[in-house]
Amino acid sequence: MSQDLPLSLYRRAIRLVFNLVLVALLIGLFVGVGRTFLELGLTLSEPTLRLGLKELITNVLSLVIVLELVRVFVDYFELERVRLEVLLEIGVALALRELLLLLFAEKLSGLDLFFWTLGILALVAGRTLAVQFSPRRQA
Repeated sequence: MSQDLPLSLYRRAIRLVFNLVLVALLIGLFVGVGRTFLELGLTLSEPTLRLGLKELITNVLSLVIVLELVRVFVDYFELERVRLEVLLEIGVALALRELLLLLFAEKLSGLDLFFWTLGILALVAGRTLAVQFSPRRQA
């Protein structure tokens, strides 16, 4: 009985903070989508097509990461827990983004590329296991 009030206040505070973060992420997502579409024409006007494609790929993958973060917050409100498979999807998207940035910058050796590939495969395997052994939804 004495724990009900602090627990209720804690849950309200968490919901408020998560709502504020979710709104900030959504605003960032919409601004990012708008800027990506506005900069789409700049892709062809860059000194080389390669630089334009680098910027476009970076922006799109960054938007995917933000979209996945929004999904984590929405899932938290629906299920009151964070699903591991969604966090691993964010990890895969983030690792792919960084790998592509390093590839465009030509800063990777063959061994580095091998280790990046192993890391991404480990994240994908972890996500597969998280989906395979996920807890059942309670009715």
